[in-house]
Amino acid sequence: MTTQESILKFEHVNKGFGEGTHFTKVLNDINLDIQDGEFLVILGFSGTGKTTLVNLMAGLEQPSTGDVTFKGKPIKEPSPERGVIFQSYSLMPWLTVAGNIRLALDSVFPKMPTAEKDEKVAHYIKMVGLSHAASRRPAELSGGMRQRVNVARALAMDPEMLLLDEPLSALDALTRANLADEIVKIWDESKKTCVLITNDVDEAILVGDRIIALNPDGTLGDEFKVDIPRPRDRTEMNNDEGFKALRAKVTNYLMDVGIKGKVEGTKTLPDVTPIHGVPSAVVEAQKGLIDERFLDFSQLHKIYPTPKGPLTVVEDFNLKINRGEFISLIGHSGCGKSTVLTMAAGLNDISKGAIKLDGRHVEGADPERAVVFQSPNLFPWLSARENCAIGVDKVYPKASQAERQDVVEYYLERVGLADAMDRPANSMSNGMKQRVGIARAFALSPKLLLLDEPFGMLDSLTRWELQEVLMEVWSRTKVTAICVTHDVDEAILLADRVVMMTNGPQATIGKITNVDLPRPRTRKALLEHPDYYTYRQEVLDFLEEYEHGAKPKPKAKPATTIAAE
Repeated sequence: MTTQESILKFEHVNKGFGEGTHFTKVLNDINLDIQDGEFLVILGFSGTGKTTLVNLMAGLEQPSTGDVTFKGKPIKEPSPERGVIFQSYSLMPWLTVAGNIRLALDSVFPKMPTAEKDEKVAHYIKMVGLSHAASRRPAELSGGMRQRVNVARALAMDPEMLLLDEPLSALDALTRANLADEIVKIWDESKKTCVLITNDVDEAILVGDRIIALNPDGTLGDEFKVDIPRPRDRTEMNNDEGFKALRAKVTNYLMDVGIKGKVEGTKTLPDVTPIHGVPSAVVEAQKGLIDERFLDFSQLHKIYPTPKGPLTVVEDFNLKINRGEFISLIGHSGCGKSTVLTMAAGLNDISKGAIKLDGRHVEGADPERAVVFQSPNLFPWLSARENCAIGVDKVYPKASQAERQDVVEYYLERVGLADAMDRPANSMSNGMKQRVGIARAFALSPKLLLLDEPFGMLDSLTRWELQEVLMEVWSRTKVTAICVTHDVDEAILLADRVVMMTNGPQATIGKITNVDLPRPRTRKALLEHPDYYTYRQEVLDFLEEYEHGAKPKPKAKPATTIAAE
């Protein structure tokens, strides 16, 4: 550490909840020096005690043992000198943007002249880019705008230190990136001390002077110094060797301490053939069917009627996918990715054009097309085993009950739930529920696996772990798959081809990138592969071109007729 002055300090801090045999330790012997004016990032994942750490800094909670001091004095209660911005917005719904910020000023500076308060309110509203919305109420604002109000309100109290507890995690990727840039700009201008809690490695490197990992056992882990010069441009950093090296180092550390060893399964998959309601004559006719164009989207359109006339959401979507290919579908919010997926699932009517799977038109929902949604839609009163078994009886009518049970148990083991098969869904974490959803989809032995942002609601580490689980199980089945995502790294990690969609309405395919990286893939191996960042740049460039709802001039249409040329 440098000799720079310390502003906030933890000395041998332990924090737990409950009493006696029900006591649970959350933070374990924390020693931390936060320097005046620095931007510190605490990088941790669900259940590691990040929010408890912030609450101790804010004075919302007291340590079980040890000392937390601010400028040498014990923190005993909340104070305006430490402004907190939480993940949820906590705005007064009946007050305008200006009213919410004014409320904070009234409570902290009751004797400040009215004119000065008005000036301050206008200043901070302008700082977060909301001058045009000063008279709107929270219900009239997007999630990103509400979080900007939160930032302005915290700044208006003129704190010496800003504590940011995952303030961006509930926002879409583009809003999140823009707001992160604004927070860094405000920090740079005001020279306040900032502590950001996040589970996003890229965000941590973009904003921080120093990154400290918070381990699953509640101890502080390794510290990483960020020596990349400011200002840091997120697109340019993709080509920065220092960024790549630090990113790999932090990611590898987190995966080593956070991801438990893979569960070794005891079950073998029984040799049973799934039946997907296809007439026997069709089955015979399809024997020896060529594997190319196994899934065929042809001039696909989705048009919704509106009071102002028909609205074309997806237009002229053409894509041919080979049997066993894994496709990632990426684009900005509202570009019709999920619409394409739900049409392929048979859950959304096709307005024009056709989708053919294995030579037959897609009509209505069918177990041959298994879907994993962002929320796994489990029956809360059923166990993991019972939820996974739904549909298996229908798909394997000729298998014995024991064989069907083996199918269910095989996939539950593969996704790491060997010890939790009989746990009811309502007692599971989001990550565990999504594991059941993945196991259930594979247990149906589908011809087509459709994944709609399957990890979007999970923290980064759980997401990384389940991506590896998905790849491992997919490598055994080689089922044809499409995954809708907004995560560039996820798209490249999973796919043989990344299909990029233009902005809606009238969204279509803008570009296709063939991902020629070795399989089986792991996140660690890909971060070290020389071509990985080239693919990443291609996708980032495309998304940047279509940022903020832009509609660039159409280029020549990509060759979508032949898969994996």
